[in-house]
Amino acid sequence: MGNKKVAIIGAGITGLTTAFYLKKAGIPFRIFEKTDHIGGVIRTEKENGFVYETGPNSGVLANAETVEFFEDLGDLCPPEIADTASAKRLIWKNGKWVPLPSGPAGGVFTPLFNWKDKLRLLGEPFRKKGTNPNETLSEMVIRRMGKSFLEYAIDPFILGIYAGDPAYIVPKYALPKLYNLEQDYGSFIGGAIKKKREKKSPVEKKVSREIFSVRGGLQQLTDTLANIAGHENIETNSKNLLVEKGRDGYRIRFKDRQENFSHVVSTINAGELKQTFPFIGPKHWQNIVNLKYAKVTEVAIGFKKWNGMPLNAFGGLIPFKENRDILGVLFMSSLFKNRAPEGGALLTTFVGGTRKPHLAELPEEELFQLIKKELQVTMQINTEPDLFRHAVHRQAIAQYGADSEARYRAIADIELQHHGLYLGGSIRDGIGMADRIKQARTISADIINK
Repeated sequence: MGNKKVAIIGAGITGLTTAFYLKKAGIPFRIFEKTDHIGGVIRTEKENGFVYETGPNSGVLANAETVEFFEDLGDLCPPEIADTASAKRLIWKNGKWVPLPSGPAGGVFTPLFNWKDKLRLLGEPFRKKGTNPNETLSEMVIRRMGKSFLEYAIDPFILGIYAGDPAYIVPKYALPKLYNLEQDYGSFIGGAIKKKREKKSPVEKKVSREIFSVRGGLQQLTDTLANIAGHENIETNSKNLLVEKGRDGYRIRFKDRQENFSHVVSTINAGELKQTFPFIGPKHWQNIVNLKYAKVTEVAIGFKKWNGMPLNAFGGLIPFKENRDILGVLFMSSLFKNRAPEGGALLTTFVGGTRKPHLAELPEEELFQLIKKELQVTMQINTEPDLFRHAVHRQAIAQYGADSEARYRAIADIELQHHGLYLGGSIRDGIGMADRIKQARTISADIINK
């Protein structure tokens, strides 16, 4: 490993986790971050007794890599598991919140779905599996379960995760576990039952799919990773960074300086790649840089005294069909401790997304009035908030559509042609925190073992 030296572009969760495992293996590295902030979009703010996020609010213990990651961190930064109320999810329908059923039996009695589709649900395990790998999520759900399941279960779920449109999202890339249930087992319901019965390794048994944060907010996690990496190994304000390919590796040009590396790991967005890696031909970029992103404004609203509806759930999601101007609401002070003063509440709501992007650009006063109106209707709260802070994310969430196949193939071709270069981040492998941690584990292991 003595001749290995790794450049990591981007100091978000993917880059910092990659650095964490390289450090454990004794491989030298440098992290380059274009802003003055370490942690990427993860940032936690504290104000007037409220602790709120301006980026991701939580993650899911969704894979073995994430479980092992927190085990490796140990007492340095243990996960904070969300309150048991997080198991309950609410869906807005016809002017009120309805709990999303957690199983087939609940699906029969809920008012969310019509009776025609409830009866169709009984036949779901016996339907033929799809043959189109680029079938959209809308097409798949209507084919297997019916339109009301799409409108009042899948659509709000996609709004909550991707701020996207099921008619654009392709499950093979955006929801591979769902896609593989049908492909491997022939059914969503039957596949879920069979997978539950399969023998699991000890670490797989720990994959609880629980919602997590860390005490004090997610920035505690990225701050911990930065401390482990060593701030002397992190170069912030590295704007206009340039990567050149040499005979024996790569040269990074930054701040009128240059440094040589054997490997380069990129975690940056699609639109920044072309100018960062000028030695890669344009034919490769055309299928990568056209990646679509959702524009989202995230709003934290705090009340020192809560007089609204009971907040005994993860939060509420609002189907696009209901034609409201927010995507959903998270009940953050119910999920995690010390997020609001005693007797108060902290909510996080979102506006914009791929179908209403103009709302994400509203001036602050218009945004305030919109949120106030929406919360009066949906949360039964009429008092003025004690906290109102918003963050605009113009490239918030990558959208995995039918163009993903060509993008994945282009990334694989680039990495094959340019040994030691890894194109990671949300351009592939998923957009959740667990996806980012898993990708970082995979990339770092590849560098360590080759």
